[in-house]
Amino acid sequence: MSTPPLSGAGAAAAVPGPGGYPGPPPQAAAAATREVNTASLCRIGQETVQDIVFRTMEIFQLLRNMQLPNGVTYHTGTYQDRLGKLQEHLRQLSILFRKLRLVFDKCNENCAGLDPVPIEQLIPYIEEDYWKNDDRGQASQLRYPSEERREILEVNKKLKQKNQQLKQIMDQLRNLIWDINAMLAMRN
Repeated sequence: MSTPPLSGAGAAAAVPGPGGYPGPPPQAAAAATREVNTASLCRIGQETVQDIVFRTMEIFQLLRNMQLPNGVTYHTGTYQDRLGKLQEHLRQLSILFRKLRLVFDKCNENCAGLDPVPIEQLIPYIEEDYWKNDDRGQASQLRYPSEERREILEVNKKLKQKNQQLKQIMDQLRNLIWDINAMLAMRN
């Protein structure tokens, strides 16, 4: 999804609102007006989860760099700056979680009309009871893999025998041609 250029109303939406927090991005307003399919919602959800992980890693990085208040003198300005960054990351993290909840609810809403398909129907396999039936209309066409392997081994064995027979015939023809050439050479 490409980002449209910020101009006009889109630029006004990105300007910080009351309290210094930016307003909703212009993409959110555009996405709300058009219908989004479930696959794109899943992609948006995946990107949101990636953003959540990234923000969480930044929060842990900030916490790791902060000094504990153990009586050591610290700069108030630096502390306030880091605290402000931490609070901003936490606020953005809560926004991302709300966005993820909306995507989750929308996906569930889109998939609510679908009948859940049992896993057994999604996996192509043949039940044992199917082979026990005397009616072998379609079963006669299907064979066990062991039967197929046995047949392939038999065909390979026959093929090797035929190859040996052909080799013997070729050797006999070679000897015959050799003898004929030797007789012709003696005659001259």
